[in-house]
Amino acid sequence: HRVDRRQRQMCIRDREYFDIYDEAGNRIGRALRSECHGNPALLHHTSHVVVFHPAGGRILLQKRSRSKDIQPGKWDTAVGGHVDAGEDYLTAALRELREELGVTASAGELRHLFDSKIRNAVESEDVRVYALRSAGPFRFQPEEIDEIRFWTADELAGPENRESFTPNLIAELALLREKGLL
Repeated sequence: HRVDRRQRQMCIRDREYFDIYDEAGNRIGRALRSECHGNPALLHHTSHVVVFHPAGGRILLQKRSRSKDIQPGKWDTAVGGHVDAGEDYLTAALRELREELGVTASAGELRHLFDSKIRNAVESEDVRVYALRSAGPFRFQPEEIDEIRFWTADELAGPENRESFTPNLIAELALLREKGLL
């Protein structure tokens, strides 16, 4: 029988292994991606990149593909991905920019904004958040992302976004506002 492309990709992603850490940041082993999500005992490291429009006042968000395994169809940070074995946060951020948006950036173009601990029913991860100023062009992977677009601060503040944004994005936007970046 035939397995469609999306199901195959989800099966492959479920077999990915992540390095996992304790609350103090010590590496304690590896676990399957599918085991990590929603399990607070299996913390993993993630890099996010907030893409600011060079003209100011807008940030880029991605709408997750309807076939994506975690929170499909919701809006999220423009770039986000797990730190692979042997990578540091910055290397992972640069790799994810290439893979998710087709952007080749240098380490000097990324600015470290803050670190965040995400602990919710979906994900338990330690996140390093970077900023990049770019208007594109962007080339996103349709199997990962349905849409990307720039949002203004007013659009981001709408109450309807509590349903369409991931919990991680809502927390990240609050930190960006708190630091005067939005």
